[in-house]
This record gives sequence, structure tokens and C-alpha cells, in this order.
Amino acid sequence: MDISDLKSPHVKTGGIYYFARMIDKVRFNEKGALPKDYLPNLGGGFDKRCLDFLWIEYPEFVARVKQGGSDEELLEWAFSQGRKPSEEEIEVWDEFMRKRGWNDEASERLRQRKAESGFPGRDDIQTFFDYIDLDEGRDPRKG
Repeated sequence: MDISDLKSPHVKTGGIYYFARMIDKVRFNEKGALPKDYLPNLGGGFDKRCLDFLWIEYPEFVARVKQGGSDEELLEWAFSQGRKPSEEEIEVWDEFMRKRGWNDEASERLRQRKAESGFPGRDDIQTFFDYIDLDEGRDPRKG
């Protein structure tokens, strides 16, 4: 799948992984450009983890993204509406998310997703972030 304009989960906003991607998914969905197989997970999965980390509800997040603004402005909104994590909390969040699927309870699901997508032999893909990049046509080594 090639969704080259959808940001990688490796992109950071305000030091936080994944937030920019979540914004892009809302924007793509509004334009009707988000693939149909992404729709059931909007607001769930990594989106939910990110919003829970910031203490934001998905419907409020979507409404705010629809109003416009840069990724940085939207993050500042999230901080003001939910919470602003400390630098240490962000570091822990980033490392947890960046490594999700590597040697943890999500490893089996990652193996399944790789097989479903035609990448069963890609042993270099050890995290969900790398899998997402590969699945969307990006080089995961550049993440």
C-alpha cells in the first residue's frame, strides 16, 4: 500500500512519536483518502494509546483537527485540554511505542500482520512502527 503523504509513526511532534500520524489520519479521513481498512481502527489501537497518554477523548480531538492548525498547534491544544507530560514521561512513551511488537505481548500479532501483508520473511521488521512504514511504502530503515 502506498500512502506516501500519511506521516510515519516515527515522526515526532513536540518530542512525541505518533501524534502527527494520528492528525494525518483524521485529515485523510475527512478528505475520503484514508484506506477503508483503516476506518475500523480510527480512535482505537495506537490512536487510543496516544490520546489516553494525553488525556484527550477521540471525538474532541477530531473536532479540533477539523478546525485546522499545525501539528504543533494541535499538540498545544491537547496539552491545554488534557495534560502536558513531563520530559521523562514522553521519553518512556516514545520508547514504549517505538519498540511495540519487539519482544513483548504484541510480537505474535506483528508476525501475523507481516504474514497477512506478504512480508513473512522480513525478519528485519521487528516493531509495529517499522511494519507500518513498510506496509505503507516507506523504507522502515529511514524511520
